[in-house]
Amino acid sequence: MKLRYKRLWVGLGLLVLLTPLGLILPQTFGAAGAWGEWSARELKEKWGQAPAQMERLQSLWGAQFPNYTLRGLTKPWQAKLAYLLAGLLGAGVVVAVCLGLGRWLVIPDDRETHDAP
Repeated sequence: MKLRYKRLWVGLGLLVLLTPLGLILPQTFGAAGAWGEWSARELKEKWGQAPAQMERLQSLWGAQFPNYTLRGLTKPWQAKLAYLLAGLLGAGVVVAVCLGLGRWLVIPDDRETHDAP
């Protein structure tokens, strides 16, 4: 494996290992949730207004796993485990899609067929 790819995998691994900070930091600092994941209602509560398009388009989609957990997981440790698994699943999907696209889009090395005699 080339050095640049090793660095890429190490960096991605470190980011995956940092996912628990999404659980720890909001609890530590009394934050409501992850930065940037606000609904239109939450924006109105925080700043008194929300973008009109956000309010209009918000009902078009819903989260597959609201709050990164599954229904029925009511104990705090279950919710935390589901959050971590959701992060790992998301990272795995991104890696799989990137590797798949990389293999599909790669141009084979055909120097032997185009070399001058």
